[in-house]
Amino acid sequence: MTRVAQAREIARRWVIEEGVGVPGFAGAFLTGSTLWAHGDEELEPSSDVDVMVVLDTAEAPAKLGKFVHRGVLLEVSFMPAAALGTPEAVLGDYHLAGGFHVPSVLADPTGRLTEIQRAVSVDFARRRWVLARCAHAADAVRTMINGMDAAASFPDQVMPWLFGTGVTTHVLLVAGLRNPTIRRRYAAVRELLAERDRLECHESLLELLGCAEMGRSRVEHHLAVLEKAFDAAAAVQAESYRFASDVSDAARAISIGGTRELIGRGLHREAVFWLVATYARCLAKLSVAGAATRPHEDGLRELLADLGAETFDDRRRRGGRVLAALPELWRTAEAIAPS
Repeated sequence: MTRVAQAREIARRWVIEEGVGVPGFAGAFLTGSTLWAHGDEELEPSSDVDVMVVLDTAEAPAKLGKFVHRGVLLEVSFMPAAALGTPEAVLGDYHLAGGFHVPSVLADPTGRLTEIQRAVSVDFARRRWVLARCAHAADAVRTMINGMDAAASFPDQVMPWLFGTGVTTHVLLVAGLRNPTIRRRYAAVRELLAERDRLECHESLLELLGCAEMGRSRVEHHLAVLEKAFDAAAAVQAESYRFASDVSDAARAISIGGTRELIGRGLHREAVFWLVATYARCLAKLSVAGAATRPHEDGLRELLADLGAETFDDRRRRGGRVLAALPELWRTAEAIAPS
């Protein structure tokens, strides 16, 4: 059994032993669910440790992705130092601010990351900045939904609709000072809304995705079909694909096991988002690798049909409903945010 604190230390050791050797290394910090968890908690088998390496370069290289280091699954990404900007810029960025709301710095040769972390932690929960981050998330919803492209590949048509819809959960998680997590976003927002006696809002979020009425057996069916696509995609190499490591044997505990864990907890509807995301990534990886995607496309189309999102026009209509729901979502965020 690995505790969260032990996993963080393993991540720190990787940074010291290997991360510092990346050209332009300017520091590293933790982000993601492991940062938000208590150090004494057990690291779940379906969790990885997110490490952001900051580089003093104009552009960041492709992320290293997921790999096992000393028995812990790490996910290492890169960002240029200039992208951090000022503490105020970080405070208004819902992706970045959570990585500095508590001590998170793993290495800091210039002292800049520590300075940002201290400043962000002071103002992180102030209503002004909370609502700024909620607005940032709402803008992301609009950008992704409006950016849907009928000329894109099948997976690239699905992803803007899926993530544009899914970021509605982030608007509320940010308002509630919670981690805007990726895979567990619908489960996490359910917990938040249950605490605030607003579960009707959760049902509305599931309806926007199209899975409010989906039963457990149907979700289990889609997972079984997905596993076949995952096996095929995990077996091919596609180094140029950004999410290649998310569809690999190392990531199976997250991509497949994490979904099964949600279903086992009775959160089958909340697992649907990750089902679609993983399926689309499987098809994208197969395509980049030059492997056949056709044998597996029908499974994703069947899943999308159950969500009322099988065709591009279907997804465009559903995206319009998401945009129309944003004003009410914003009112809920304002009610949840600290006063």
